[in-house]
This record gives sequence, structure tokens and C-alpha cells, in this order.
Amino acid sequence: MDIIKFIIAIITSILFIYLGVYSLYLFILSVSGKLFPVKTPPATIKLSKFVVYICSYKEDEIILNSAASAITLDYPKDLFHICVIADSLKPETVEKLKKMPIQVLEVVFESSTKSKALHKAIENTVDGFDAAIVFDIDNVAAPDFLYQINNYLQAGNRVVQGHRVAKNTNTPIAILDAISEEVNNHIFRKAQRVFNLSAAIIGSGMALEYQLFKDVMLQIDAVGGFDKEMGLILTRNKIGVAYAEKALIFDEKVSNPEVFKKQRRRWLSAQFNLLKVYGLSGFAQLFKHGNFDYFNEIYQLSILPRVLMLGLMPFMLFVSILTPGIGPGWQLWLAATACCYTGILVAIPASFLNDKFLGAVMRLPLIFFTMVLLLFKLKGANKKFIHTPHIHNAE
Repeated sequence: MDIIKFIIAIITSILFIYLGVYSLYLFILSVSGKLFPVKTPPATIKLSKFVVYICSYKEDEIILNSAASAITLDYPKDLFHICVIADSLKPETVEKLKKMPIQVLEVVFESSTKSKALHKAIENTVDGFDAAIVFDIDNVAAPDFLYQINNYLQAGNRVVQGHRVAKNTNTPIAILDAISEEVNNHIFRKAQRVFNLSAAIIGSGMALEYQLFKDVMLQIDAVGGFDKEMGLILTRNKIGVAYAEKALIFDEKVSNPEVFKKQRRRWLSAQFNLLKVYGLSGFAQLFKHGNFDYFNEIYQLSILPRVLMLGLMPFMLFVSILTPGIGPGWQLWLAATACCYTGILVAIPASFLNDKFLGAVMRLPLIFFTMVLLLFKLKGANKKFIHTPHIHNAE
């Protein structure tokens, strides 16, 4: 019996260190992001020349609307060029796109991935651009998006992540996805900049100096998680990522539970695969080169999705109450749970605290168990491209 208690104490202590550190990390960053402002660059009259890549895979009607929207961006027309990478689009859709003042690049892959599409786009882009921007098929940028990004580039930032916000909140799943996006924006982008750390890159709405974009993309051949790998490559080379909070780009949130499961399965698989490949290098970069920014990126790969934390923390608190004297006491688990929940709640924008919020929160237990099951179904998810379907005119 003593041996069993000892083993349980070791396991719970390890769990407390892992979950407790993560909870404190969330709390410190979230609260700091509210208390301390992040300096924004001034408006500038010097303008960059952009190439905007729109990655499109199927979903013909959506790309027609997204491309048409991109054309109307409020920026000098001779200073931005739109390239639609047309993968598996209908011939009639391609013809309609070619009538627009954009570049249409038709591609065919045996197995489609975003990184392959961008590689082909780079091969077919003429020289002369200052920066590259990547949009997803469903993205619609705010009219002043390019001006906002330009301010950061002209201030000396080589990489800038825009502020991706929800285009739709039409179902409880979409509301939770939208909230998750904003929590990520606050903790892993805005708050990171408070401590002069790199903002986490998302798969769209980011801008890089063009030559840097080419150099980094040549190193990426990921099936999933190309954005996470991009962040790792940049920070490993001590290139920081800025966050343009006012550069808004609207992104469709997942509405369907089955689509949500497929998307999260792909994300989890990519995350753990990259951790396996890059994980140990984080310590070498930290202790040999003092590269804490890169180590921080590696740490973010090692943490669990927050929805799992929302379930695990109260569960471990309950376990500690039932097993007094074994492992960390319930008081420590209570403090860690409070840090976790406070950190997440502080990061939620007030605009989401409405009558729909409670209904969405009621779905969290189901999503928690869904995510737990997904942890055991990751095999093969990072070997094949998993497309996330979108809904036209989602609101």
C-alpha cells in the first residue's frame, strides 16, 4: 500500500508541476496583457509593396467572394498584387477569377498542402515585392489591413501577425471557437509582446519581408502546422514576430462538431509531431545561445489545449481532496486551478459575455471529452492533408 501511495504521489507531483506551471503561465501573461500596453508604431507615409497570396482549395463560391473583397483593399492599387493559388477549383471558377485584376495560379498536387501551394506561388512570383502576406480562402481583411501592417514593417519589424477575428458566431461551437481565437490573440500574441517575446503566428493574416518569406518557406514541407513550424524557424534565428492588433482579418469559425473534431485532430497531431522534431533543441538554444524566445515557442508546443485544462484542473483538485497527504495538497491545486481559470476568463473579450455565452459554455464538457478521445486518435492525422470545409456567407 505504501508503494502504491508513493507511486500516486510521484505521478500527481509531476502532473502538478506540468499543469501548475502552465496555469501560472496563463495567469501571468493574461493579466499582464490587460495591465500593460503594447507600443504601436506611428502611421507612416512610406509604403511597402505587397504580394497577397490567397490559398484556395475547392469551395469555389467562397474564393470568388474572398478574391473580390481583397481587390477592394484601401491601399494604392499599384502597391499590392493578389495571387490566388487555385487548387482543385472548377474550370468555370478559374475563368471567373481570371477576369479579375489578379494573378491566378492553377496547381495540381497528388496530395495538397498549404506549404506546397505557397512553394509553387513563390516560384511564379516576379521580383520587386517588399513583403508577402498569406490569406486563407475564407479570409476577408478590413479595408485598412495593409496600412496597419505597413506601419509595423516600416518601423523595422520583419514579421507581423495580424489580428484574426471571427466572421461568424452562428452556433455554440462557432462561439467557442471565436472565443478561443480571441483568448489566443490576447495570451499568445498581445501579452507575449508585453515581455518582448514573439507573437504566435497563425496560418493566415501574417506578413513577412519577402526574401525572408522565401527563405523560411524553403525550409517547410509540413502537411499540417506550417505556421507553427514557421514560428519555430524564425525564433530559432532570433527573428521576432510583431502583433498588429488593429490589422483585422475576418476568419470563418467552425460551426459543425464533426468538422471541429477533424480540425482539432489535425492541429494536435501537427503540434505533437513538431514537438517531437524540435523539442530538445529548445534547451540547447536556451542554454547555449540564450534564445529564450525560441524556448518559449517550444514550450507552447508542449502545453495542452486550454479546454483540456478546464477539465483537468478541477478534476485534479477533486482527486487531491479525496487523497489527503498524498502528493501536492488541495490548497496548491486550488491555487493552480484559480490561476488557470482566471487567466482564461481575463482573456475573454467583454463582447462575448452575452446571452449566447452561457449556452456555448454548456457545450464545454462534451468538447472536453471529445478532445480527450482525440488524444488517442492522432496516428496518421499529420500524414495526409485534412481539409476544413467552410460555409459561404456564414454570419
